[in-house]
Amino acid sequence: MLGEDEIDRVLAVVAHPDDVDFGAAGTVARLTSAGVEVVYCVVTDGDAGGYDREMDNGGMAEVRRAEQTAAAKCVGVSDIRFLGYPDGAVEQTLGLRRDIARVIRQVRPDVVITSSPERNYVRIYPSHPDHRAVGGATLDAVYPDARNPYAFPELLADERLEAWTVREVWLNGSPTPDSYVDVTSTAERKISALRAHVSQTSHMDDLDGMIKGMLSHHAAAAGLPEGSLAEAFQVVVTA
Repeated sequence: MLGEDEIDRVLAVVAHPDDVDFGAAGTVARLTSAGVEVVYCVVTDGDAGGYDREMDNGGMAEVRRAEQTAAAKCVGVSDIRFLGYPDGAVEQTLGLRRDIARVIRQVRPDVVITSSPERNYVRIYPSHPDHRAVGGATLDAVYPDARNPYAFPELLADERLEAWTVREVWLNGSPTPDSYVDVTSTAERKISALRAHVSQTSHMDDLDGMIKGMLSHHAAAAGLPEGSLAEAFQVVVTA
């Protein structure tokens, strides 16, 4: 896993508003505090999720975009690209690969953070079909699409977006995590980001306890000292 001093830019590609905050906001806060530029690419507007059943889908999409924008500010991110795909119906298509490859070439990141394309049979909730589709399409966009000047030639010919090679991909929700980031110092910022997603977290009685319990589990797996908190990733070397 690349260190903070080896990274200039990071792109997080996720399916829904709040995905990056549940999976990686502590890491993002560490990166931005170290001067790393972080950009979010959110494939859907999250219009199929929420706990206000009186709100129509259009209203929910607007709410969730605003919530993600507020959450991003908590961890030092201001650049968010929403692709507008339908929530709950994302498929791993060539069109999605092209749209993600476009953002990769625009941002030119050293690291891409995204969701695992694998189903987790130990605990099913990281395995939403949108997560798997976005994770798979992002890996395909990283290799071969974004680095291949002959893939989606319109990106070069019409938009002047040169090919770009991402050095690593960090997968959230993997059944086999192999790398951990100590987020003890940034866990409160992660929780603040999650609280900004009012439509998703306001009903949770013990959000702090749930998140810190998960982060403590990861820290123990990483062999960090007692009381530490960590986020977990599977790192794919792509350069």
